[in-house]
Amino acid sequence: MANTNDRTRDGGRTTLQRAAQAMGIVFLLVGILGFIPGITSNYDTMQFAGHESNAQLLGIFQVSILHNIVHLLFGIAGLAMAKTVSGARNYLLYGGIIYAVLWIYGLVIGQDSTANFVPVDTADNWLHFFLAVAMIGLALALSRGARDRAART
Repeated sequence: MANTNDRTRDGGRTTLQRAAQAMGIVFLLVGILGFIPGITSNYDTMQFAGHESNAQLLGIFQVSILHNIVHLLFGIAGLAMAKTVSGARNYLLYGGIIYAVLWIYGLVIGQDSTANFVPVDTADNWLHFFLAVAMIGLALALSRGARDRAART
């Protein structure tokens, strides 16, 4: 039986690459949705950066123009890096580490602090935590299968 990390007929991508590609697509969508009034509530209060932006993606996550641009760039990086196994692994692993740092940063700074320039709120902080765990977990779990396969060949 074939390993789930083995290349498949759908473009020859591994499960690791497809996971990175999926994350990239999600970040692209989030970045786009952050610019759509109605999906982003209080859209008229959106600012380029800073905690003063009251715009809320899905009425939950505080966003700004900068925050949306970061999501778009992170999505583009995911799609580009998913083209290779090592790129996909690095995107998930180091992207997860970046989100872990953002989670800690969000916990340390106050929501009304000038250091909250992205901006992030409590919902963002916990989403960053779950993204960190998921991305690092995917990188490690799916890379293990790729390493095992490489050792057999």
